[in-house]
Amino acid sequence: MAIAPNASRWMDEAYRLASEALLHGEVPVAAVIVREDKVLAARHNESVRRRSALAHAELLALGDALEASGDGFLAGADVYVTLEPCAMCAGALVLARVRSVTFGAWDLKAGACGSLMNIVSDPRLNHELAVQGGVDEPRSGALLRRFFAEQRTRRA
Repeated sequence: MAIAPNASRWMDEAYRLASEALLHGEVPVAAVIVREDKVLAARHNESVRRRSALAHAELLALGDALEASGDGFLAGADVYVTLEPCAMCAGALVLARVRSVTFGAWDLKAGACGSLMNIVSDPRLNHELAVQGGVDEPRSGALLRRFFAEQRTRRA
């Protein structure tokens, strides 16, 4: 899949939100959902603040986008996220029927869009997404490494 014309714009917005998450002590991951070149939703992780393993950026943004769309699905929507979605988030992207996911850093331990597994492109499911991974990976990866280095320093 070729990178969408405005992908860098939306990835910049996701990175900005991920940087904001870092300031709040959250794992710096953010998702932006766009349809017809308009943002339906944009969120960063809130797992720490909400004390919930379910408060991933993608799930929060999907909930907002579904509410904003007034529809039960997000056909024609594209998701831009700073880290490869996990199995939970990838499954939600499939169920919401988004058109594509573009992400920054690969997640070799939990990624479900091509690294550890590939839920979003599994032909056995009722919907498949186009995937573009590694977009501006150095920037997203550096933000994540910074977060985890700070966490290790705090524990020491």
